[in-house]
Amino acid sequence: MKDNTTITPQKKHSPVSKPHRKRKLVIILGSIIGVLLIVRLALPYIVLKYVNRTLSEMEQYYGHVNDIDIALIRGAYVIKDIKIDRIDSESKQRRDTIPFFKSPEIDLSVQWKAIFKGSLVGEIYVEHPVLNFVKGKHKGESVKTDTSDFRELIRDLMPLKVNHFEINNGQIHYIDKNKTPLIDVSLKKIYAVAENLTNVNDSTKLLPGRLVATGEAYEGKFELNVNLNPLERQPTFDLNAKIINVNMVLLNDFFRAYGNFDVNRGSFGLYTEFAAKDGAFNGYVKPLIKDLDIVEFNKEEGNIGQILWESLIGAVAEIFKNHPKDQLATKLPIRGRFEEPDPNLWTAISYVLRNAFVYALKPSVDNTISIGNVQSPPEKKTLLQKIFGGKKDKKNK
Repeated sequence: MKDNTTITPQKKHSPVSKPHRKRKLVIILGSIIGVLLIVRLALPYIVLKYVNRTLSEMEQYYGHVNDIDIALIRGAYVIKDIKIDRIDSESKQRRDTIPFFKSPEIDLSVQWKAIFKGSLVGEIYVEHPVLNFVKGKHKGESVKTDTSDFRELIRDLMPLKVNHFEINNGQIHYIDKNKTPLIDVSLKKIYAVAENLTNVNDSTKLLPGRLVATGEAYEGKFELNVNLNPLERQPTFDLNAKIINVNMVLLNDFFRAYGNFDVNRGSFGLYTEFAAKDGAFNGYVKPLIKDLDIVEFNKEEGNIGQILWESLIGAVAEIFKNHPKDQLATKLPIRGRFEEPDPNLWTAISYVLRNAFVYALKPSVDNTISIGNVQSPPEKKTLLQKIFGGKKDKKNK
């Protein structure tokens, strides 16, 4: 018997041709590159919008950035032409005509050398920054300081912890627009480097961080050296600083405005050391004036009050001057806690007298302050505490 069942041949799936596969791969890669290009082109605008929104949300300041550059390869972005204005505390709208802070360029990036040490941290470079402290209009109003938390602003702008911070060619100004002529006292050509702020080097030192700064002021030089521990909750640091050979004649506008006298000749210097830990600090400030000569007004040009005032200043300077070295100096020790600074006026006066009649203070940092000798000031006791506390102490002994 014949089997009439027909066998239907199965269709073989023809393999996809190589040209078709290549074309599909090119389309996928082209789409990915296209998306990346669109994101790359849109990224500066997105970041610019974020930065400006962050700056506008500050409590007592208003900031604006003109442009943003993105450098994806090195993991960085550059803020161009940033300006931060102080908002008037009364009107809440009007802003100072003098910006609180400005800089043509701030570079925020990943610190690549820290990655090789197992840490993902950032670094910030600030070019030509200008910081202005403007004295308020009202009597008794202090210099405008940053009451907003600028550390929080830095955290918003830099998602990584900052390990390296550098300033190139900066300026700091104290300005009083209410005086005639306008008072503008400045420190210029500031170069500052702060490093190991997150202890990437894994140092066991008490003060692993380091800050060094230099600058110029009226033909004088400024130097600052700080060892610090930025990871401590309480300020913990050991610093020394000096400013030397300031030409006082160039500050005559300041002296006329605040002291009502002129200087014909004189050189100013200031030396200081401070150390702090556990909320307490210890240090001193030592100003030094050499070759001081107060201008004496001509009787025909000046008034009698001005002549008497300048004569008094000249006489006081002469009395308290160390004549062999022709210099006037004092040393003001300052110690206390950060919530309660306690400079001792009488100690300062005793140093003036000692300098005048016994010896001249050395024009240098004394190297007598270190973090090891920082102590909280003794607690002030009431009369009852002194009476009963003393007996208790004796019993405990």
